[in-house]
Amino acid sequence: MTVGEAERMVRDYYKISNPNEEQDFQLIEALSFIIDQTKDPHAMMELGGWYYGRRRFDLAAKYYEMAAEYKITDAYACLGYIWYYGRTGEKDFDKAFKYYSLAADAGDIESAYKVADMYKNGYAVEKDYEKYKAIIENLYLKIKDSKKLFDPLPQIFIRLARIRTEQGKIEEAVNLYLYAKDFLAQRLRINSFFGDLNNMKWLIEELYKLVEFDTEYFDFYDLYYLLTKPCKITFEFEDEAHSVECVEEDGECVINFDGKWFRTRDDFFNKAAINNYRLTEIYEDLYSFEVK
Repeated sequence: MTVGEAERMVRDYYKISNPNEEQDFQLIEALSFIIDQTKDPHAMMELGGWYYGRRRFDLAAKYYEMAAEYKITDAYACLGYIWYYGRTGEKDFDKAFKYYSLAADAGDIESAYKVADMYKNGYAVEKDYEKYKAIIENLYLKIKDSKKLFDPLPQIFIRLARIRTEQGKIEEAVNLYLYAKDFLAQRLRINSFFGDLNNMKWLIEELYKLVEFDTEYFDFYDLYYLLTKPCKITFEFEDEAHSVECVEEDGECVINFDGKWFRTRDDFFNKAAINNYRLTEIYEDLYSFEVK
C-alpha cells in the first residue's frame, strides 16, 4: 500500500451510505498507515473521530492525544469532551477545563460554550452563573448567522433558549428551539452522531414543555415526544406506508418499526432504516405523519 492508495481508500469509504465491518476495517488500516508513514495530525484526528463516533473512547483518546502534541485545536476540544464526560471511565474536570480553555483561546466556539458550562456548574472553577450567561450571550452574537452545519449553533441556541425561558421570554425561547431543531436535522441528515441525536431529544422535550403538541402537524423528530408512551404512528416514504409503534413491556417502552424491534428511542433514532437508508438520512422525504 502507498500513501496515495490509502488516501483513496479513505475517500471511497465516505462515499458509502452504510459501510459494513470489512469496509470499516479497511478505513482503520488506511488511516493507521497514513499516520505511521506521514505523522499527519489530521489523520490522527480523523481516526480518533471515527472511534469516538463508535464509542470506543479509549482509542479515540489515544489518537486525539497524538494530535494534541502538534497543537491541533480540535484535539484540545475533543480531549476536553473525553475528560469532561469521563468517556474512558474517569472524569477529570481540571483536565477538561485546561483543554477546553486551550481550544477556546484558539477561537473554538464549541469549547467556549463548554467553558461556560463549567462556570455554570462550578466544575474546576467557582460557580458563576452570570459569567455563564454572559459567555452564551456573546457566543450567540458570534454564531447566530452561521450557515455551516457543523458549527455549534444548535448547542448555543438551546442554551440561550433555556436562559430566555428563565427570563419569561417564551416566544423567543420557542423560536430559538425551532431554529436549532431545523439546523440539527440538516446536520443529522449527513451524520447521525449520537451527541447530536441527544441534543435533538433534549430540545424536543424542552420545546413541548413550552408549547402544546399539535397531533395534526408534526415531523419525524417529533417522534422523540410521541414515543415516550404507548402509541402508533404511520407515515409514508416514496408512496409506501410505514408504521412505528411504542409498546409497554415490563414497565418500559420498546419500539417496533416495520416489524423490527428497538429497545429505546435512542436505539430507534440511531438505527432505524428503510432500504439501508437511515431515517435520519431521509427524514425530509418522510411525509403524511399520523397518530393512530
